[in-house]
Amino acid sequence: MHTHQSLFRGDANAFYDRNDPYHLSGLAKSYIAGIMRHAREMAAVTNQWVNSYKRLVPGYEAPVYVSWARRNRSAMIRVPMYKPGKEKATRIEFRSPDPACNPYLAFAGDAWGRLKRGQGKLRSSRSHRRGHYEMDEAARERAGITSLPGSLFEALQEVEQSTLVRETLGEHIFEKLIANKKIEWIGTAST
Repeated sequence: MHTHQSLFRGDANAFYDRNDPYHLSGLAKSYIAGIMRHAREMAAVTNQWVNSYKRLVPGYEAPVYVSWARRNRSAMIRVPMYKPGKEKATRIEFRSPDPACNPYLAFAGDAWGRLKRGQGKLRSSRSHRRGHYEMDEAARERAGITSLPGSLFEALQEVEQSTLVRETLGEHIFEKLIANKKIEWIGTAST
């Protein structure tokens, strides 16, 4: 499920900056940094099924690597190219959520996390042009590119440590989500 996101202040797209080479405002870059910073801990919410991780495999359509790019479709966040006169269309495309996720939980965590803790700098102000699947592990490491969790089990280990997800979903939903997903993981591991 590719989720296209932008923020508006009145009628003005807050993600647009005509003076930036990528036409992205500081807010947009901070928002992207927030997604990248919290992607691993949010994976259990955005990819909440055992089968979700069967699509998050290197070399296929779904992104595995925590990075951003303009044209590179192997990146987790894609920034569509700017078209003159289309400032309102400036947006990001968050490409890793599974279409079977609970959209209410995913969007709540996504938006709250980016707005509350997204204030930060992109580690690299340059988008990654080269396909991540063409890079070896050492090249990805040099570029600061990490991976999303490879299984629901790994995602649960991440989310259990997350104060962001706990605060966003509330204690009750947070605990129930983890308990239910552990049951699901144990059920599939025993069959």
